[in-house]
Order: sequence, then structure tokens, then C-alpha cells
Amino acid sequence: MKNNHFDYIITGGGSAGCVLAMRLSADPLVRVLLLEAGGSDLHPFFHLPAGFAKLTQGRGAWGWSTVAQRHLKGRVMGYTQAKVIGGGSSINAQIYTRGHRADYDEWARDCGATGWAYDDVLPYFRRAENNQRYANHYHGYGGPLGVSNPTSPLPICEAFFQAGQESGIPFNADFNGERQEGLGYYQLTQLAARRSSAATAYLRPVRSRQNLVVMLNTMATRVIVESQRAVGVELAQGGSRALQVIRAEREVIVSSGAFGSPKLLMQSGIGPADHLHSVKVPVVHDLPGVGANLQDHLDLFAIAECTGDHTYDKYNRWHHAALAALQYLVLRTGPAASSLFETGGFWYADGPGSARSPDIQFHLGLGSGIEAGVAKMRNAGVTLNSAFVRPNSRGTVRLASADPWAAPLIDPNYWAEPEDRRISLQGLRMARELLRQPALERYVKAEVLPGDAVRTDAELFDYACVNAKTDYHPVGTCAIGPLHDRMSVVDAQLRLLGIRSLRVVDASVMPRVPSSNTNAPTIMVAEKAADLIFGRSLAAAPGVPIKRSTPNCLEETS
Repeated sequence: MKNNHFDYIITGGGSAGCVLAMRLSADPLVRVLLLEAGGSDLHPFFHLPAGFAKLTQGRGAWGWSTVAQRHLKGRVMGYTQAKVIGGGSSINAQIYTRGHRADYDEWARDCGATGWAYDDVLPYFRRAENNQRYANHYHGYGGPLGVSNPTSPLPICEAFFQAGQESGIPFNADFNGERQEGLGYYQLTQLAARRSSAATAYLRPVRSRQNLVVMLNTMATRVIVESQRAVGVELAQGGSRALQVIRAEREVIVSSGAFGSPKLLMQSGIGPADHLHSVKVPVVHDLPGVGANLQDHLDLFAIAECTGDHTYDKYNRWHHAALAALQYLVLRTGPAASSLFETGGFWYADGPGSARSPDIQFHLGLGSGIEAGVAKMRNAGVTLNSAFVRPNSRGTVRLASADPWAAPLIDPNYWAEPEDRRISLQGLRMARELLRQPALERYVKAEVLPGDAVRTDAELFDYACVNAKTDYHPVGTCAIGPLHDRMSVVDAQLRLLGIRSLRVVDASVMPRVPSSNTNAPTIMVAEKAADLIFGRSLAAAPGVPIKRSTPNCLEETS
């Protein structure tokens, strides 16, 4: 194999990139190069489920922030984006949710994403799964991605479900099954009480393939385009800014995420011409939709003080942490085996039937100050996050300059649409009411944030401007769309419009954000993309569980 020639070059070793590397390299005649700007996932925090709490606070991340948010009184938010092999799947809270059937049906019906309706994508969700509990129409087992129920839930979680029922919200055992409504335990991307990231599930079992090369600490700086065809990638290795070019015989596949993919395309001269001119990047292809259509879930939270040590806050003290580590090493249970946000659910901001499907998502955090930027209390606390999952506001990703090492300008444009603000604040009210239900009285002493003094819409808005945070679910910046729409970036085959041999495969192609966490949908996109690249499709008979897919990394290591 020539060191500087490959059939496929994948720029980005995140969730999508790892899936593609495994699936494409299953053909021994295909030469695949996977580039990842970050390093390895050897640190134990990347594998301990509870390591999530440390990872949102800097390790393995780019350290980017949003621009000042006009509709949140100029608030600038830190925005953790992974810089490690496995991408977001290596640092997230491991919550495995897919969204609602209607999300995907709307992609196909309203957004020009032919072939991406729910019945089209369900087989790819199932092919990915190695589900430890379910084998039915909605779930498969034997796939690469470990999916399991929490190993060590706390009693306060069950009381939370009871509080939901007192509020009229039913219990739901499977948010990815027949219905999404209700509260319950999230399934998690874990296997044997360890994080099942895309790096461990998809990439690690096939790293020895002779036709697969993985280059860490290597940043793609530009896609090379000749005669309107992508022919390779310009890159820099390690801390050096020395550039080299590697050629792609078949395709360049951009999989750098909802921020990184439009950034790389614009650095390559592919994007809105007026913006490229403004930052002095030569225009190769005027494509206005690149970096537009940014969507994200904005999160509001309530924190309450507990009546005792009912959550994991005490394990921040060294002696309790040592005991938790011992429990995990011996039994694979306890605080270290928890994702800390393994309980939650979906409901309607304005009551059942008020929307086509639930529009509020809850995450119950088993402590306070779990995530970066969230207040921590002196005594044990519990956090209840709420998010409006179908925002109408749209933002942008733009270049700050022509320098590939400069951070992008990230503008989610939160609450540009007044209805987003109204529904979000209603979700916060619902969270506060849930914490006040009788079933939680034995665990919850009093609300600390927002606090009893915060009651009116204006007061809640002021609280949100100071405390709102992202759920880290950016999508849409290289969206699938019809050929006649000037804001479309890729077609339904994920081929970039106007440039041959160039695809985008990651969350950026989603035309609308799913009504859920976004890691499982991103893995699905890459699973389907691999078949699109090879010119094949996957269909599953209704009711028949998918056991093993071909090719499957588990077969490679047996």
C-alpha cells in the first residue's frame, strides 16, 4: 500500500468515523485512512461510566465556546466538543436514545431526505446494537455497540418515577420502543459496566486490519479539490504545522462533526462565498448551506438539596471515592459504574396531545455540579435537567479567520424564536413541579436553584440567561436537502452537492435535530452511509431481531 494513497480518507475519528472505518475496511481490497485530531482513549476516565463528569470539564476536548448569545443577554457558553478517538461517544453520558419515529419521517417527507424515514433507518439502529435486554422489532443484539440498562440505580430514581406518575406521567421501560412518552431508566452505551464508545465497539476490534490505517493527533486542514472532484486531504501531524497531502482514489469522507465538518469544508473553499471572501479563503465552490441550519438542545435545570446522602455527591470526598473505586474493581457496580444521568424521560410541555410527540426531555442527575458550569452544593443534591427537543431557532458555524488552527465561531442562536423560550421555560416549571411531588419528599429537602424567590416569567428568564447550558447535541450544518434548495449541502446519498467524490457523514447532515440525545442517531447515519457507499441497502423483516450483521467486528475477533 502506498503510504500517501488510499481509496477512502475519513476526516474525523468520532462516532461516525469509527463506524465507517470498521465497515469500509471490512472489504480487504479497500484501503482506508482514518484521521483524528485528538489522541488515544487510554486514560481510565474514557472507560469508566462515571468518568463523564470529568470529561465535560476539559480532558479530551477542544475548549471551544459559543459567541455571545443575543437572546440570552449576551451569554457566552463553554461548548465541550470531543478531541479524542471515539469523539463524543468517548466523553458523553452514554445515554442511548434515538428520537421519535416522526423525526425521521419528517426528514423524508419535509426535508428531501429520501430513504431516511423511520422504517428505512430502523434496521441500521438494530444492526448497530448488542442490546443486553431486548430482542424484538425495535432492537437487535450481536452488533458492535453495547447497549444495556443501568447496573446500580439508586432508590431516588424509583421515587422519581413515582413522582412522575403523581404528575400524570407514566412509567416507560423502553424509550426506543413502541412509544417515547414517560419516565424511566435510559438504556446506556455500556457493556459489562464499561463505556461502549465507537472507538471500543467499532474500531478497536479491527485495528489490526492491514488495509486500515489510523492516524491520531493528525488534523485535516483542507480537502484538496481538482476539477470539482475531491482528490485528497491536506493534513498536519502532532504539534507541527508542516503540511502534507494524502490522496484519495475513491472518496474523501468528512466526518468531523457538526462544527468540525463545516469548518473543514469552509477552510477548503467550500461554503458561502461572501463569508469565505470576508476571511480571505479562496472560493472553490459556493455552497451557502455549509455552516447554516445549526440546531442544538438548550438545557435548563433545577437543583434541590437532599434530606441525606441519597445521590453520589459524597463520592467527591477522597475516602468515599476510594471505596467506590474498590467496589467497581471488585464488583463492577456502584458510583463508578453509573453514568450519573441514567434516569429521565419525555413528556409534553403543554400536556398530552399538545404536540405530535413529546417535546420536553428530562435527565435526572444523581448529584449537583456534575457538569462543567453547573452549580455544586455543600450538601448532597439532585439535579433535574429539562430541554425543549425540537427547537425552531437556527444558528451558524463560521470561520474566525483563514487559519485552520483558529476556533470556529459557533452561534447556536438560542431562543431566536420566542416559542423556543416559552416551551423551554415551561419545561423548567415541569422539572420544579416533579421535584416537589410527594413521592420525593423523603429524598428532597428543598429546591436551591432556581429557588423559591424565582417565580415569574421574567425571573425565570433571568435565571436561564445565567444558568442555561447546552446538551451538546449540535446537528444540521451540512444538511441533507433537495437539489433545488440552495441551502442543501448533501443529497440523500450524503454526497456533497457540486463536488464529486466527497461525502459528509456525521450529525451535521441531519436536517432537523432528533427529539433525543444524538449519539445513537449519529451512529445510525454512519451505518447507513457505509451501505450507501458500497451501493447496497439493509432491510429487516418486521418482528425478526437482527442478530449479527455482515461484516461484523465481533466475527473478526472470535
